Amino acid sequence: MAQGRVFRNAEIVTLATRDGLGLIASGAIVVEAGRIVFVGRDADLPTSATSGYPHVDCGGRLVTPGLIDCHTHLVHGGSRAWEFEERLRGTSYAQISAQGGGILSTVKATRTATDTSLLASAKRRVDALVAEGVTTIEIKSGYGLDRETELRMLRVARALATAGNVDIASTFLGLHALPPEYAGNGDAYVDHVCRDILPAVAAEGLAESVDGFCESIAFSPEQIARFFNAARAIGLPVRLHADQLSNLHGARLAADYSALSADHLEYSDEDGVMAMAASGTTAVLLPGAFYTLREKTLPPVDLLRRHGVPMAIATDCNPGTSPMTSILLAMNMAATLFGLTIEECLDGVTRNAAAALGRSDRIGVIAPGAQGDLAIWDVSSPAELVYRLGFNPLHARIRRGS
Repeated sequence: MAQGRVFRNAEIVTLATRDGLGLIASGAIVVEAGRIVFVGRDADLPTSATSGYPHVDCGGRLVTPGLIDCHTHLVHGGSRAWEFEERLRGTSYAQISAQGGGILSTVKATRTATDTSLLASAKRRVDALVAEGVTTIEIKSGYGLDRETELRMLRVARALATAGNVDIASTFLGLHALPPEYAGNGDAYVDHVCRDILPAVAAEGLAESVDGFCESIAFSPEQIARFFNAARAIGLPVRLHADQLSNLHGARLAADYSALSADHLEYSDEDGVMAMAASGTTAVLLPGAFYTLREKTLPPVDLLRRHGVPMAIATDCNPGTSPMTSILLAMNMAATLFGLTIEECLDGVTRNAAAALGRSDRIGVIAPGAQGDLAIWDVSSPAELVYRLGFNPLHARIRRGS
């Protein structure tokens, strides 16, 4: 007999339809061989499922899909706490960069870190997310900026699946920043990434997608397009850091390549949002970076709603602009800073986050056929998952039924 488990006496947030939370009162879930085979009222539980499998009494608790953090940079060396101190003293980002700070300081620390130290430090961050009911985490490279270190970062990301008991979606962030050895020669670096690093990533099967940073301080739309063309030629889907600091029409660029997601989007215009709606690209909102950088321009939430673009929420866990390892805090920030509703916040860390990873067919909902990833909460209503600060009400995390 296949291994299974029955969860009973639960208030279930299925998120299986687009019209509300899909609440089932006094519900039951049957997971068999890691997949959900039944979800419905406890009274309708098939007799065949009530015997033979161990039963878990959820005690009337709220049960949601396992949460998903769909945008992180949590594999890296070093810390940039000193930059935080400098910003509090009024030092500008440009001044900090001139002092050796910014992304390149993390690049230096990551290049010199051992795989063992990278894995150990990243696992602590993974553990913090897992403790809040997260069952899937996206992890980007992008702090190596050379072939050897980018590959090492992606290998460490993959190793975290076993070390952290979590599903990992790994992303090759090939165009994140310009390394010092290519200073003033961005086109040559793009050539190097497309010719030397991307094929090596693909040959080892280390990434499910690629990503780039389209911004005046990073890479131009034309350079991003060259990278995306190379990725598309070998069958890798794309994602994009778009319109965070200015409107370079990154949202439209992402849509033109049918990107899985466009992330940040503070300066995106209606044309870009409409293009995302047409291409099925998910908007990933990152309130941690907005908060840390004390930004003033909000992402165009009303436009995203008006045109039906799904909105995901993520921690953007990274050492410089979003040193956050709490998906619950990310939900609260999205509600408080961006005005998202409770339903939008829950969608943002479940089914919409799954779409941003290209995994809608297996995670993000509680429905027959979906992976048996659940979070059981000591709360009386879904709103409690969003409105509390510094409080973790997780009762149990279930990954693939276990």
